[in-house]
Amino acid sequence: MCEDCGCGDPEVVPIEVQKRILGNNDRVAQHNREHFFKQGVLALNLMGSPGSGKTALLEATARTAGPRLRIGAVSGDLATDHDGERLRKAGIPALTITTGTACHLDARLVHDALHDFPLEGVDVFFIENVGNLVCPAIYDLGQAANVVALSVTEGEDKPLKYPAMFRAADLVLLTKIDLLPALPEVRIEAFAEALARVNPAPRILPISARTMEGMAEWLSWLAALRAASRSVEPRQFVSRPAAILRGETR
Repeated sequence: MCEDCGCGDPEVVPIEVQKRILGNNDRVAQHNREHFFKQGVLALNLMGSPGSGKTALLEATARTAGPRLRIGAVSGDLATDHDGERLRKAGIPALTITTGTACHLDARLVHDALHDFPLEGVDVFFIENVGNLVCPAIYDLGQAANVVALSVTEGEDKPLKYPAMFRAADLVLLTKIDLLPALPEVRIEAFAEALARVNPAPRILPISARTMEGMAEWLSWLAALRAASRSVEPRQFVSRPAAILRGETR
């Protein structure tokens, strides 16, 4: 149970209080978004279950991209600096946000972390959220787009069981596809079908941080997003970033 948002339980956090929390969060998120835009940084909210492969994805991204894409990150977790240590060993400037009991990051936590993070020279800034398929989807952090990591071991019905998360996704990375030979009953098509039932414009990319399959397509997606974010007017970008980056300019 998250003592901040109450995980949607009205007896823990009344609806009017929850609305006020989200309203305050959205104001800070907009400030973060404007800050990222002024710095020329593409910020992405990377979400997924514990063990879905978020940290491994960032490690593989750093190895594959090399100096042509400069990556920075903050990593959220209830305790430990384990993921932050892994990212720094992979050559990614990274800070850890320890949330204690909160099952998600919020805009204020990201804002405070940015005071200690040098964004100069960073092309893409990943906000690796706390492992959770519920609350992280609710909180705007100031990101340009949402990326959800879903591993082939988690089950094809996850988009149906956690629709808010997958409805908010601009891209779903189907991770750990190198395990598919050991999972003959698992079909990539089934994941795509479930996603299409909750997301009217699903984008799913099978990927493996171990074999690097799909990494070229992932880097191309990042490059296209970054180019799009630099080609729009600031007012457009900060008001409807994800829609702008998908090419919905109306």
